[in-house]
Amino acid sequence: MAKKVLMVGWHPSVVAYDKWPGLTPEKLEAGLRADAAALEAAGYETEIGFIRSGETATDQVATQLRETAYDVVMIGAGVRRDDEHFLVFETLVNVVHEHAPQARIAFNTGPTDSRAAIERWA
Repeated sequence: MAKKVLMVGWHPSVVAYDKWPGLTPEKLEAGLRADAAALEAAGYETEIGFIRSGETATDQVATQLRETAYDVVMIGAGVRRDDEHFLVFETLVNVVHEHAPQARIAFNTGPTDSRAAIERWA
């Protein structure tokens, strides 16, 4: 049975790109989708959970975790490394802990190393 992976991160349309020099919505989405495709090719069932606001992120991710038993949940660098989103990050870690206690939690450093982050814990 394939391991199930959820990649959680900001939707490319809501990222503050001034904080991420050289990153564009197209590069962000392309990097994440390429990592998801590589994971799929390696035999993982992969879903990208794009979040659009701190106000809806908790409910959205909790719903996804109730609907599917994931083996690994990765919370993206844009959520984790941006001090402006510290509380969103903290809340999401606790949502994963509550709704998917069996899942490993992984963290990437950017949109092109999600596969490596997930494979560390899968």
